[in-house]
Amino acid sequence: MQRSITIAGIEIEPGTRRSIELPIPSFYTHTSASMPVHVVNGRKPGPCLLVCAAIHGDEINGVEIIRRILKHRTINNLKGTIIAIPIVNVFGFVSQSRYLPDRRDLNRSFPGSKEGSMASRLANILMTEIVAQCTHVIDLHTGAIARENLPQIRAFLNDQPETEAIARAFGVPVIINSNVRDGSLREAACKHNIPVILYEAGEALRFNEVAIRAGVRGILGVMSYLGMRPKSKKIKEHKTLISGSTQWIRAPESGILRLIVPLGSLVQKGDILAYINDPLGDIETKVISSASGIVIGKTNLPLTHEGEAVFHIAKYSEAEEVSQHIDTDYDELDPFNDDIISGEVPVV
Repeated sequence: MQRSITIAGIEIEPGTRRSIELPIPSFYTHTSASMPVHVVNGRKPGPCLLVCAAIHGDEINGVEIIRRILKHRTINNLKGTIIAIPIVNVFGFVSQSRYLPDRRDLNRSFPGSKEGSMASRLANILMTEIVAQCTHVIDLHTGAIARENLPQIRAFLNDQPETEAIARAFGVPVIINSNVRDGSLREAACKHNIPVILYEAGEALRFNEVAIRAGVRGILGVMSYLGMRPKSKKIKEHKTLISGSTQWIRAPESGILRLIVPLGSLVQKGDILAYINDPLGDIETKVISSASGIVIGKTNLPLTHEGEAVFHIAKYSEAEEVSQHIDTDYDELDPFNDDIISGEVPVV
């Protein structure tokens, strides 16, 4: 039999769904604050999947991804439980900031404690009230302000077959096998033997329709793999290859940056990726790739200082094959290529 789920003292019975305001520390105005949590508890037993977003308060693509997931037609007939938290870092979300009011990074504060900093207390609330009840976790992120990421999964895959399985089920062409960061939700969940993947796509404080669609499709794919929903006959199998290392390409000079290589591009060591000029155009410096692979991240700010990260390259032995999969995937997700009327109006 499917079990009940209890969060903040509220019990969600099998076959029901409920929105909960999970209490968190109040604002200094004494205005109460809460973390919005939506629970869909299926009638039949199955995994308990946590999908959360905005651990960094300015990374908002995941908020829209979760909204669409909760509206999906199959969500009311799932096996198991989905716990959806669109805004974990409520304080950062309100102030449009990556950080909490004390400038701490919530995703470096796990597992937290009841008596620590605000970040530590929020992390503790999430771990004790939510993560402790889950079997799998999907953590939704974007690039930082003025930095855009290609849709990608980051996960620690060494001797972790279930983590690799859900990473592949997510269905984006790029998976990065990356070590967990100290104090991150990934690290804390891994220590409890909970498979967790991190989805990166888009830029902070911006909606990106392709990144949102890839996220929705990916979560539904993971739910299908876990047996929480039927597998769609219309969904194609997406080829995914794993990169074991990445490399940053940094600006060799300060100046006005002109990028000439887009996200998802296949580049070779020695290729020109961008040009840097002084404001009058008298001096021009080439930004040369020091690695071969796929561009998975880039700056969107055309002003740069020497040493700043300009491009992020994922290294692949099958880079050309990955590039082809990325092109195909983008074409499928691009709203301008839609041949049927979608239930969701694309954001622009």
